[in-house]
Amino acid sequence: MGYLVHMTTPTFAALGLRAALVEALTSLGYEEPTPIQREAIPPLLQGRDVLGQAATGTGKTAAFALPLLQRLGTEPPVPNRPAVLVLVPTRELAMQVAEAFHRYGRALGTSTVPIYGGAPFDQQIRTLRRGVHVVVATPGRALDHIRRGTIDLAGIQAIVLDEADEMLDMGFADELEAILSGAPEERQSALFSATMPPRIAAIAEHHLKDPIRLKLAPEKQAAGAMPKVRQTAYLLPRAHKLAALARVLEHEAPQLGIIFCRTRGEVDTLAESLASRGFRTEALHGGMDQDQRDRVMKKTRGGSVDLLVATDVAARGLDIETLTHVVNYDLPSSPAAYVHRIGRTGRAGREGVAITFAEPREHRMLRTIEALTKSAITIATLPTVLDLRARRLELTRAALREKLLLGLDDTMRVAVEGLATEFGLMEVAIAATALLHEKTVGGDKDDQELPSAVFQPARPREPRGEHIERPTGPRGDKRSRPSGDEELFEKPTRRRTKNPGDDAAMVRIFIGAGRTANMRPTDLVGAIANEAKIDARQIGAIEIADKFSLVEVPQELSEPIIQALRGTTIKGKKLTVRRDMARRTNGPRTV
Repeated sequence: MGYLVHMTTPTFAALGLRAALVEALTSLGYEEPTPIQREAIPPLLQGRDVLGQAATGTGKTAAFALPLLQRLGTEPPVPNRPAVLVLVPTRELAMQVAEAFHRYGRALGTSTVPIYGGAPFDQQIRTLRRGVHVVVATPGRALDHIRRGTIDLAGIQAIVLDEADEMLDMGFADELEAILSGAPEERQSALFSATMPPRIAAIAEHHLKDPIRLKLAPEKQAAGAMPKVRQTAYLLPRAHKLAALARVLEHEAPQLGIIFCRTRGEVDTLAESLASRGFRTEALHGGMDQDQRDRVMKKTRGGSVDLLVATDVAARGLDIETLTHVVNYDLPSSPAAYVHRIGRTGRAGREGVAITFAEPREHRMLRTIEALTKSAITIATLPTVLDLRARRLELTRAALREKLLLGLDDTMRVAVEGLATEFGLMEVAIAATALLHEKTVGGDKDDQELPSAVFQPARPREPRGEHIERPTGPRGDKRSRPSGDEELFEKPTRRRTKNPGDDAAMVRIFIGAGRTANMRPTDLVGAIANEAKIDARQIGAIEIADKFSLVEVPQELSEPIIQALRGTTIKGKKLTVRRDMARRTNGPRTV
C-alpha cells in the first residue's frame, strides 16, 4: 500500500521533518518535495521498511536520506560501528549519495563517508576507526571491510539498497545476500530500484519486513508541452558512422555530451578519433583504474571536456547537471537500456537531446523503443555540406557580433581607414571576416556528402507470406546475418509483404549522380514519386555512391519510372537513367 498524495503539495515540514533539516533544504534551494519524497519520507520516519520503484533523477536520495538522518538522533558515532549503511552500484553514485547525506545532515552533526573499491584501504580504515554515522559503499568493498572487522554490522540501525537492479546486473547478488544476512534482524530496511524483476522481489520478500510498496509511474506530459528530451535517429551504413557522428556533433555543438559504445575497445578508439578531429574528448570504461577515472571526472566537472565516450557500466551512477546531449553511437541491447541512457539529460525542466545512430536493419528496434517510451524518435537526414558551412558561418557572425557589442579597439582604426580608402569599407570587412572565419572554424573544409538510408515504415502485417529480404552477395547468393562483432550490412535492408501468387520483384535503377553532386535520398524519392506518380512507400532501399545512385523499385514500375526521370531534371541536370545491369535484388539476373 502507498500513501495518498494530497491535491495540494505538502511542504517538507508537513511531512514531519525536523526544523534543522527543513532549514538545510531551504538553504540548498529545495522548495517542495518530489512525488517519491512525499511517498517515502512519512513511512521511513515511522520506522517502516520501504520497497520503492523509482527511476534515477526523481529525488529518491533525499527520500531515504532525510528520514534516516532524523531517526539517527544526536548520539556520537561509535568506532567501526556505523548506524546506517547505504549500498550503491558504483563509486560515482557512492560519492554523490555521501555528499547528499553530508549536506542534509551538516546541521545535525552527522558524519558520512563513502567507501568504494580502487581507493586505499588504510585511509578508509582510519576513517571508520574514528567513527562515522553513515557509510555509503559499493557492495564488494563493504563486504571486504565487514570481513576485516573494520565495519561491524552489529550497530546497524538501517540499511538502504539504492539502484538494486543495477547492483544485481553487475554481479553483486552474493555480496548483497551476505551483508543483509549479517545485519541485525531488528534493523530498518529500504530498497529502491528502477525496475522490479523477480530477483528484486525475492530479496524484498526475504529481507524486508512488511514493507510499504511504492511505485512511481512516469509523470504524464501535458498536452502540447515541449518534451524534455528531443530524440533523433540517423540511419546509415556502419562504415560511415564516425564521419556522421563528427558532422552531427559539429552541427549540434553540445555543451557536454556522453557517447555510449558497446565495448572498451570502441570507447578508446572513438575517443581518440574524436580528439584528432578537434573535440575535447575523454574515455570512461571499466578497464581504467580509479586514478584515471578521478582525473576524467574532475576535468569533466571543471568544464574542460566536451564529450565523454563511455560504456554503460562505466557510466552507471553518473549525474552531471550540465549534460546536454546523450549519443547512442551503438544502439543499446534493450529498450530499457535506451531509456536509462537518455534519462541522464533533460532534467530539472531543461531540454536535453538524445541522438542515435542505427543501421537500416535496426529500425525495428527503434520502433520498439518508441512503443515502450510512448514518444516519437524522429528519423532525420544527416546535415549536408551546405548545412555545415552555414553553421560555421553563423559561428563567425556570432564572434563578430560579440566583439562589436564589447567595443572596438581604436588602435585598429588607422589600419582600417587606410585600407578602406584603397579598397572600400565593405571589401575590408569581407576580408577581415574571412580571416576570422579561417581562424575560428578552419574555413570551409573539404567535406563530402555522406550516404543516408531512407526509412520506410513497416506496412500492416498479412497473415501469410511475410518475409524479409536480405542483401545478396557478389554472385547473388544470400548472405547470412552477421553477429554483433562482425562487419554489418552496409546496404539498407527492405521489408515487404508478399501475397500468395504475387511474383512481383524489386529491381534497381541506375541514376548518374551521387555524393559529389550533393544527391540525397530525399531528392531521389521526391523525383520518383512526383514525376512517375507513384506512392513513395513503394520505393525500396537507396544507395548513393560518389558518382551514381541505385534505387530499388517494383519491377513492373521500373520502365515508367525510367521514362519519367529521363524526361525531367534532377538537381537541375538531365541525368543518365537506366536499369542497373549488375543484378536484380529478387529473381533472375537481368540482361
